[in-house]
Amino acid sequence: MNAAPDIDVDVLIVGAGISGLGAAYYLQRDLPGKSYAIVEARGAIGGTWDLHRYPGTRSDSDLFTFGYEFKPWKGDPIATAESIRAYLRETADEYGIHERISFHTTVIEASWDTAEARWTVEVADTRSGQRRRYRCAWLFAATGYYRYDQGFTPEFPGRADFEGAGGQVVHPQLWPSDLDYTGKKVVVIGSGATAVTLVPAMAGTAEHVSMLQRSPSYIVPLPARDTIADVLRKVLPEQRAHELIRTKNVLMQRATWRLCQRYPGAARRVIRWMNARQLPPGYPVDEHFNPRYDPWDQRLCMVPDGDLFAAISAGTASVVTDTIDTFTSTGIRLTSGEHLPADVVVTATGLNLQAFGGVDITVDGRRVDTSETVAFKGMMLSDVPNLAFSIGYTNSSWTLKVGLLCEHFVRLVDHMDSHGYDTCAPALPNDLPTRPLLDFEAGYVLRALDKLPKQGPAFPWLTSRDYLADVKLLRHGDIADPNLRFATNAERPSAVTPAM
Repeated sequence: MNAAPDIDVDVLIVGAGISGLGAAYYLQRDLPGKSYAIVEARGAIGGTWDLHRYPGTRSDSDLFTFGYEFKPWKGDPIATAESIRAYLRETADEYGIHERISFHTTVIEASWDTAEARWTVEVADTRSGQRRRYRCAWLFAATGYYRYDQGFTPEFPGRADFEGAGGQVVHPQLWPSDLDYTGKKVVVIGSGATAVTLVPAMAGTAEHVSMLQRSPSYIVPLPARDTIADVLRKVLPEQRAHELIRTKNVLMQRATWRLCQRYPGAARRVIRWMNARQLPPGYPVDEHFNPRYDPWDQRLCMVPDGDLFAAISAGTASVVTDTIDTFTSTGIRLTSGEHLPADVVVTATGLNLQAFGGVDITVDGRRVDTSETVAFKGMMLSDVPNLAFSIGYTNSSWTLKVGLLCEHFVRLVDHMDSHGYDTCAPALPNDLPTRPLLDFEAGYVLRALDKLPKQGPAFPWLTSRDYLADVKLLRHGDIADPNLRFATNAERPSAVTPAM
């Protein structure tokens, strides 16, 4: 059988989640003459929203800012995964993006050839294993930063005894579609966004749900509806209302984060007061809802209408703060000696991070170790030509950052075309001090810092977490930069020529 012919495009986008679809939209809006294709390992669009199917899966950011700037969100601010998937499908269909996607297609390796100024990207069909190749001038990685095929679960002593006696252990990332927990005792291990979503969603159907946490997280109740947004959507045209709601929420997010950073003690007291108001009188708030770290050292967990606190107050759920000694045949024995009976244990214990979907990347035959690279403007890698990536905010809505990165990427490609360049790569200054790319203290981040790119001390090597600053730098700032080297006629990147 003859091998499939190479597919040649200007831009190959890897991933058909919220980032990949956004990149496709901006590319075809601003550079309609450019050809592009999207490869997606799964069988549907949505990325993380197609992967996660555990009970109650929902956003932990408001959809007015988590949704796209160009497409108004019409539902409630905190949305279910199902409604987010519908929104993304509608976006892909409305803008003709869906027809550019090759599903069940995973990237194996990507090789850059300076002489040709092209990437050769080998892909494989996830069902048949059949391989083919794409050739492209630009590679855009919209893969996020965690592994889709596995989540993180620690080794628990005694787990075999528990499962051998008929107990079930599941990770939310690989939720079995046929799991029936009706009338069963459930223990959810963890205290992050996934755990605080699962507990109220399972409570009431299960006999009882216990959230077992090693230490507390900050949990903030928010109204499930946005009354200001509802009013604006009634009296203004759809797009104008969306712009105002989005601006309002951006400013609120930014102000909240800055206040938490500047006045952590006061922020802690306010969150504790909000929690105590939602819990029964005499509840040990400081034992179960008083973290050891300051607000926004890790991401705050949002609970719409305080549903977690309502489940605790109703007696269908509880929080236990302790560590695990061992699983038993009937549940979990804790270090304190307490025993939690369980039929089902859910390990909401985090993610495994993975840079660029685990793809092998080479430049002129040299393998790129991404942990030795430094991120340029939070979207390119030092000394790697014509490769862009998108990672959203960790202290705000993911898509706010992604939209700006996609806009800047399109401006960069247009700048190269207008000056006749075919290659660009960031050049790392000598002796640049570096630090981790994700300036975030979550356990899943700390476990993988040695595998991820680094960032520098200041822009353009610092990855900004401030949306308003990024609007200035990415949307309106210059493309030409002394650290960004352009080349023509497939020469190796040389000194930058300033934009005219």
